[in-house]
Amino acid sequence: MKKILFITVRDPFSGRFSGDVIRANKYINFLSKRNKICVVSLGKNNKTKSKGKLFHKNFEKQNFFLNLIYLIKFFLQLKPLHFSFFYSREMEKYIHKNFDKFDIIFFQSIRSFQYFSDKINRKIILDMGDLYSKNYYQTYQELFFFHPLKIVYFFESFLIKKYERFCLLKANKTLLFSKKEIAYLKKISPNKLFQINFGIDSIRKKYKFDIKNYKIIFVGNIKYAPNRRACIDFIKNIFPKIREQYPEIEFHIFGEIYLLDKVFFMNKRNVKIFGKVKKLDPYLSNVICGLANLDISTGVQTKLLTYMSYGIPSICSKKVFLNFDKIKSIKLDYYNNKDEFIDLILKLKNNKNYSNNISSKSLKIVELFKWTNVLKTFNKVFK
Repeated sequence: MKKILFITVRDPFSGRFSGDVIRANKYINFLSKRNKICVVSLGKNNKTKSKGKLFHKNFEKQNFFLNLIYLIKFFLQLKPLHFSFFYSREMEKYIHKNFDKFDIIFFQSIRSFQYFSDKINRKIILDMGDLYSKNYYQTYQELFFFHPLKIVYFFESFLIKKYERFCLLKANKTLLFSKKEIAYLKKISPNKLFQINFGIDSIRKKYKFDIKNYKIIFVGNIKYAPNRRACIDFIKNIFPKIREQYPEIEFHIFGEIYLLDKVFFMNKRNVKIFGKVKKLDPYLSNVICGLANLDISTGVQTKLLTYMSYGIPSICSKKVFLNFDKIKSIKLDYYNNKDEFIDLILKLKNNKNYSNNISSKSLKIVELFKWTNVLKTFNKVFK
């Protein structure tokens, strides 16, 4: 039995529909069966809970003024700026005071790795997931020339890339989703990189082709800029052309969303916002397809796994497709431009054989991503 300090910047027990929260919760529950585990996280308030071998210490997030102070401090220290929003002096003190009580220190994401110190002489495991630097650089490239945040994203991508290299050198083992990104990083850290998939709990075929199906769905955190951008682009450039042929078709969005965005989207014809829902099942009748139409994408888009776990045909951009190793092996379709995007939607709307074939392929792919299989790989990292 090992003693593990699990550090994450989001409360893994919040129930938030977010990939890093879901992943952390699965890892913690798995590890606590055979190990003593102390979870340190940020959340809405200070709280301490204990249950069996699991201890949870939650630290309240800093207020706006402290965030501003830390933002300036991080800028002067040339640290990634967005890390300042996930920093807590109290949490840092707790970690540095107690790390020597543990055998393994597990950092979930490079945002958590900011609590690392050279004084921590324990086995270090980092769950990096995706390369944030690529995400920020893609955002910089996509923003128009005079956008006020363009230079910020460029500067941030540079700082994050530098920090990612630091993390790779300090961690004993680093976990990533994409084989493509592992190949890219092997020159820096050849023997310490491990590929691990995101997981899904169960497979339930909810899709049923019907020429009368009228829903196109998007699942994801709309507070996340690439998801927000994908929804706006679809509503502005694709959806009107679909509705010219099928006025009854609706666009349904599921996930956390800012109030102003919710008002903006709901004012658009046939666009419905459902926010964060605990279960998608009740909303999945009469679905044509699920979208992963991101122009800014690194690693594996977990929304694709969600669609596939229900057998729902998915449409993704080429950028999303190229990051998803398992999709490439099955050769699912993707689009290169807006005309191909529209054609794929109409094909899934009207062609029964094509739609059912995509659904069957999706159910086949997603078998590889069951949490039971993912956690077997995860367990090997701790041996």
